Amino acid sequence: MNNQNPGSYKQVGHTASAGYQVGVRRTLPISPEQAWSFLTSTEGLKLWLGNVSGLAFHEGETFASTEGITGQFRVVKPLLQLRLKWGKKGWEKPSTLQIRLIASKPGQTTISFHQEHLDHPNMREQMKQYWEDVLNEMRQQTSFVNNEEERDSYE
Repeated sequence: MNNQNPGSYKQVGHTASAGYQVGVRRTLPISPEQAWSFLTSTEGLKLWLGNVSGLAFHEGETFASTEGITGQFRVVKPLLQLRLKWGKKGWEKPSTLQIRLIASKPGQTTISFHQEHLDHPNMREQMKQYWEDVLNEMRQQTSFVNNEEERDSYE
């Protein structure tokens, strides 16, 4: 006999305190300095925020991209972490997004996107794909930059 309440099963990515959440991370062959520089550059921002300009990356700063992504920086620790409110056009409420840069080995950095307070499982799946796409594109763009630097050092 099953004593569990059928309505109490745990859904993947759901917590009582943070709603639906998702985490995606990749280790890239770049230093934390290169990772931070890219994330905060115009090209990097286009990947995870959209078209925004003039960001100073200070706590309390708000932003809105032309693609409809809005938010506010809550924690800014250069080379280590960003924590912010992050929402898309049409969302009832913003989520919490945390980006961490974790130095694994010399010349390698793990970039972690963790998002919580998502409304439903479909939003979780959409954001999982979104962050995977962001990290795949970061890998493409930073690999090119890293290869250019290596090539320059041999000339």
